[in-house]
Amino acid sequence: MRRAIQQFHQQSGASDLIGVFAAIASISSVGIALGLAFPLLSLILESRGFSASIIGANAAIAGLSGMAAVWLVTPFARRFGVTGTMLIASLVTAASFIAFYLFESIWIWFLLRIFFHGALSLTFVMSEFWITAATTEQRRGMMLGVYATMLSIGFGIGPGILALTGSAGILPFLIGTAILLLACLPALAARGRAPALSGLGHSPSGFIKYIWVVPLATGAVVAFGAIEQSILPLIPVYGSRLGFDEAGAALLLLVIAAGNVALQIPLGMLSDRARDRRQVLYGCALVGMIGSLTLPLAIGGGPGGFWPTAILYAHLFIWGGVISGLYTVGLAHLGSRLSGGQLAEANSAFVFCYGIGAIFGPQLAGYGMEAVPPHGFAWVVALLFALYLVLCVYRAFTRPR
Repeated sequence: MRRAIQQFHQQSGASDLIGVFAAIASISSVGIALGLAFPLLSLILESRGFSASIIGANAAIAGLSGMAAVWLVTPFARRFGVTGTMLIASLVTAASFIAFYLFESIWIWFLLRIFFHGALSLTFVMSEFWITAATTEQRRGMMLGVYATMLSIGFGIGPGILALTGSAGILPFLIGTAILLLACLPALAARGRAPALSGLGHSPSGFIKYIWVVPLATGAVVAFGAIEQSILPLIPVYGSRLGFDEAGAALLLLVIAAGNVALQIPLGMLSDRARDRRQVLYGCALVGMIGSLTLPLAIGGGPGGFWPTAILYAHLFIWGGVISGLYTVGLAHLGSRLSGGQLAEANSAFVFCYGIGAIFGPQLAGYGMEAVPPHGFAWVVALLFALYLVLCVYRAFTRPR
């Protein structure tokens, strides 16, 4: 029956919207839990007297374990399928999250970070594969825009839950664990609609080759990971050094996040209507680079009157949207080039490349802030966009016609 449903959708050119929304619902729940976990765990470690370096190292395990976990995608997917892998990952994530409350040893917390974020990476790979595989070329960008929007909203809800519960006691852990378990339900309900994995390789390292198969997609997510993970910790610092108070500096990040939420569906729809999705990637990179170069002009010497502030917020809103557009449109471009098991392995490469960017980006941006004050942060982000544009130009002249 499952195979018949898949063949019908392939032959009719229709998107399996029920399956797509099941995958989006699952990953949105995970986004809420992740948005809760990051600040919650950091605040608890801070209250226990751990240094900022220890807290940062514990958080850094997220990126490393995520990169390591993608090596498990192929054996897990071959053994358990898409839905089975998502369910196992959700259960491991939920168990790891409640275990943070049960154990106080910092060394156990490092171990739990490995399981928690590694399992999350499996969920992201399988969910993104499901969404890209189950949508037609004409709708893929829009549906991935919906996915990115819902995920961003989930990330925003998580800190809101923490604001209501506080970091003390078991309540935030119970809520996060319950949300992670609820994430199993949509995937379980739509298990018969999960896409087939025909063509999936046998080697756990098979995903590596897909870094080079669709370089504009994987290059886009390296740039996105580097820029996003630079903005999250450093934009508030950048703002405070230019005279913004704590609330004003935090508001800069909120405006960028609002642009991320608001513009992903329009950018996805634009990529669906474009003759070539790569043109939208070029546009996002170009606008992002120009936005980075002009950020010092928009932000000026600090907080100003109504019009300077309005211009700054409009600048950050658009800038934040096109930054995340690299991820949304890059993933849509990946889905337009591959299918089946090959797409699942390519999604592993996509997540792996995000981790690469997330590791080196903040280090480079932090060094830029210290080496070229006060606007070194903006220059480094502009450089990251420029490097991706160089790749775009190179591919435009060298890719097979």
